[in-house]
Amino acid sequence: MASRKTPVDQLEKTIRETLHEYAQDIETHVDEAVKEVAKAGAKAVRQAAKRSFGGSGAYAKGWASKVVKGKHGAQGIIYNKDLPSLPHLLEHSHLTRNGKRTKGKIHIKPVEDAIIKEFEKVIIQGV
Repeated sequence: MASRKTPVDQLEKTIRETLHEYAQDIETHVDEAVKEVAKAGAKAVRQAAKRSFGGSGAYAKGWASKVVKGKHGAQGIIYNKDLPSLPHLLEHSHLTRNGKRTKGKIHIKPVEDAIIKEFEKVIIQGV
């Protein structure tokens, strides 16, 4: 950041503008980090699904990410676009038609934990 000479009567305005520029830079960095980490997270969940359930069927291929800009900034969403209700059932178990409970296969939670740490690392490195 370049230094400037500011008259005392313009100091408040200069500080406000500088802080506004800084906030915009941080917001841009966070938005880029959200996009990058969400994309990497979708790829990681896709790989975890392939390992957990074998092959590369519709469930594994269906993982995608998107970034939604809201009131409080960008939010990365990783979801299964082809089979949207299936991930919860596979992760947490469910009842079958004959009334027996399946065993859940934890394959999303480890990726979630890893991408949260990755997001924090990317944010800290960029600030």
